[in-house]
Amino acid sequence: MKKAWLIMMTFILSIALLGCGAKESTKSASGSSGEEKQVTLKLGHIAAENDPWHLGAKKFAELVEEKTNGSVKIDLYASSTLGNDRDLIEGMQLGSVDFALVAGVLSNFYEPYAILELPYLFRDREHMQNVLYGEVGQKLKEDLLANAQVRGLEFWERTPRQLTANEKITSPSELDGIKIRVPEIPASIAAWEAMGATPTPMAFSEVYSSLQTGVIDAQENPVALIESTKLNEVQKYLINTNHVYGYVMLTMSDIAYKKLSKDQQKAVEEAAKEATEYENKIVYEQEKELLEKLTGAGMEVVEVDTAPFMEKAKTVHGEFAKKSPEAQELYDSIVNTK
Repeated sequence: MKKAWLIMMTFILSIALLGCGAKESTKSASGSSGEEKQVTLKLGHIAAENDPWHLGAKKFAELVEEKTNGSVKIDLYASSTLGNDRDLIEGMQLGSVDFALVAGVLSNFYEPYAILELPYLFRDREHMQNVLYGEVGQKLKEDLLANAQVRGLEFWERTPRQLTANEKITSPSELDGIKIRVPEIPASIAAWEAMGATPTPMAFSEVYSSLQTGVIDAQENPVALIESTKLNEVQKYLINTNHVYGYVMLTMSDIAYKKLSKDQQKAVEEAAKEATEYENKIVYEQEKELLEKLTGAGMEVVEVDTAPFMEKAKTVHGEFAKKSPEAQELYDSIVNTK
């Protein structure tokens, strides 16, 4: 009797242990507990490693690794190593690039984004923040995902875009005959034509050599990008046109996003928000220091009355707003944001 009792108890205990093992295995497979599958992802951008973009990307990568307990690691590729802006977006659509910092070229994949590139669209930094971090910005992210299969994680701020040239320019009339590099964005091309220049679209990776050889005479970008890529070596004047209060968007391939567990996805989203606060803080803190570096290296800063530039640039706003009902809605919502 005792032997039969012992056999029965052993059988019951074995069944119980098997049940516990199956439960733990299910938890581990679900990704809700236990070890996550380790993955290494790639983040690319066009700026140099000392640019606030890269510093923000580095912070983002650190936060993701920390929040996922090391299960998600991000390798960073600066200075167009993974290609130009268009290459990066196409790479995210194909799944060969996982994250990218991109801006105006997004309009080539979802046209209404061209509105964000219109010079003198935003009145000032506060206006831009209210747009990008409010309902308009949220809708822009949703529309990008629906139309380009790219996830907009967060908007990062950039200081205003400024004009650089080898001639001292103080009014739109002095832009006549000036070949200015612009991104491959129709809104930028049209606006600079309206202001009197001869815009020349090209990838940013070609700008330094094109300025050096005289293929172009001028270019326009925020101070951080001008300094980090040493454009002061091939440009004499920095003209404070303040023509675009801009952004760069931290984006993610939807293919890569869907490969992550829910916990990993949440960690990426949280890290993106925290890295945004970090990048936004340092980008403005650094501007004064960077200007001092540029002037110390011999670049002359030229203050101008922006009103004449603004008047001419705004003549193309309506043209781009009317391109589609979505573009008109976006333009109106931005203009009407307080």
